[in-house]
Amino acid sequence: MAAVRPIRFERNYIMSPAGSCLASFGNTRVLCTCTIEDGTPPYVKSGAWLTAEYAMLPGSVSVGRKKRDGVKRDGRSVEIQRLIGRSLRAAVNLKALPEVTLTVDCDVIQADGGTRTAAISGGWVALVDALGVLAADSPGVVGLPEGWLLGQVSAVSVGIVDGNVVCDLDYQADRNAEVDMNVVSLDGNYVEIQGTGENGTFSRSQLDELLSAADDGITAIVEAQSASLGIEVSSLKKRVK
Repeated sequence: MAAVRPIRFERNYIMSPAGSCLASFGNTRVLCTCTIEDGTPPYVKSGAWLTAEYAMLPGSVSVGRKKRDGVKRDGRSVEIQRLIGRSLRAAVNLKALPEVTLTVDCDVIQADGGTRTAAISGGWVALVDALGVLAADSPGVVGLPEGWLLGQVSAVSVGIVDGNVVCDLDYQADRNAEVDMNVVSLDGNYVEIQGTGENGTFSRSQLDELLSAADDGITAIVEAQSASLGIEVSSLKKRVK
């Protein structure tokens, strides 16, 4: 099985949001929160909406200072938050929910590679807790209604470094990677795959190796997510602790 860095999901890290989680992948730390607001954007005709925002705090990088996003957002942050939003929307039956907007905020407080995959995986944990709060506030609803949650979303980075397949790349491995890939999974099926030959190309057989390593890494992440929530993987769609 492909090795991942030590993974930890600390729930209820912040008191105010409906769901919050500090996701740690090795030395990478991402604070994920999920808030609930009444109403939806005009283009949503029924049910709920889910959106995401992503940012790196100024002190999160190893060298110097990361400039804060201003009026003009960092293009990388915009691309990543769109990925987070797409990934988490795949996990929720928005039409079955009340008319609310779920906002998942992912703030990187320490970056050592894999911030977007940590944000997606931690964002899912925060989202599950937020859905539990939403259900508790809904009249006549007991527990997390079956059909609200469609599955478990996890994500991991993989790459080829010095000719070898590596799972869950830290910053040093990522900067030296010949191939870099991010894989998002929903219950064993792929939501999104982003793969780039940073310093070369890769073959079909190497792609298969990368996906196999990603599958192994995602298995470990799924187990850590489930352990943090205190629920069995098989019952995730039905209840939340």
